[in-house]
Amino acid sequence: MFYHWLYPLREIFFGFNVFKYITFRAAGASVTAFLISALIGKYVIRILKTLNIGESVRKGKACASLYEHHKEKEGTPTMGGVLILCAIFLSVLLWADLSNKYIWITMAAALWLGIVGFIDDYIKLTRKDSRGLTAAVKLCGQLVLGIVIGFILYNDPNVGDRLDIPFFKNLIINLGFVYVFFTAFVIVGTSNAVNLTDGLDGLAIGCVSIVALTYAGFSYVSGHYNFSEYLHIMYIPQAGELTVFCSAIFGAGLGFLWYNCHPADVFMGDTGALALGGAIGTIALLIKKEVLLLLVGGIFVVEAISVIIQVVSFKLRGKRVFLMAPLHHHFQLKGWAESKIIFRFWIIAIILAFISLLTLKLR
Repeated sequence: MFYHWLYPLREIFFGFNVFKYITFRAAGASVTAFLISALIGKYVIRILKTLNIGESVRKGKACASLYEHHKEKEGTPTMGGVLILCAIFLSVLLWADLSNKYIWITMAAALWLGIVGFIDDYIKLTRKDSRGLTAAVKLCGQLVLGIVIGFILYNDPNVGDRLDIPFFKNLIINLGFVYVFFTAFVIVGTSNAVNLTDGLDGLAIGCVSIVALTYAGFSYVSGHYNFSEYLHIMYIPQAGELTVFCSAIFGAGLGFLWYNCHPADVFMGDTGALALGGAIGTIALLIKKEVLLLLVGGIFVVEAISVIIQVVSFKLRGKRVFLMAPLHHHFQLKGWAESKIIFRFWIIAIILAFISLLTLKLR
């Protein structure tokens, strides 16, 4: 809104010209999202406690060992993802160019998956069952979104069915109509991977913030003709505006981390995890950096793969590879302190982010 309301006033006062620049508005969105999340957070937590919206920790035989580590989390307010999404949406509406279609596509993706996650969390709370929605229903909701976005991007001349391969200047693969299903795979994969990582205080939101900041950089250079030409990456007109959205995720994430750091005062639940994962996956698709998700979001990838390995191994061999999956629980059962696991995973996420940025030049 600021862009539409204040930028035209540059004719009256030249200072309003700053609203033209994506970097200025991205910084504004980040700070705004942080302030909304941090300042309103304590009131949201108080409301969640009043409504008795608390985390239910599994106590089954298979989770007996883990329960000893997590029993103190019982009753901690959850569904804090509502706070994160409100902070993101409000700051984006204030600072982004709302005529940009990619902003609305990403907002729609986050909102849709946020609703799916909200329903999942609601079922868990009302039925006092930690399983929530069935896997099939949740997957159906994610697939519908993925296929719809896939059709939109496939028919977008600026995006199309192209697949950019990192480290190669001129290697572009055209997937054809398969790109629609590839889009669905990316969105389902990223939303579930972030959700699986959300098992320790601050782990997922910290990694999401790092990935979002990295993709803010990718979005800016992808939407800037001179930078994209110099770096030999795909130029996507209007994609630079996604820098504002990524910055809003970063700011909202830091604000939420203020309350979600160990020991957490609130959890984001599936409401936040599915929405944030889906938003990141959508942004990666829009700027043609979906393959780099494997590197930028390496923590999420490894967490998801650990679950797949564990399930396949148990079904085929009757044996588990890890003490418990996802991977962070394996280290927890090995005796690592929760804070140590979180900080080490953050460190790895930061290193992966720097390596990912190097791919812009190493082509």
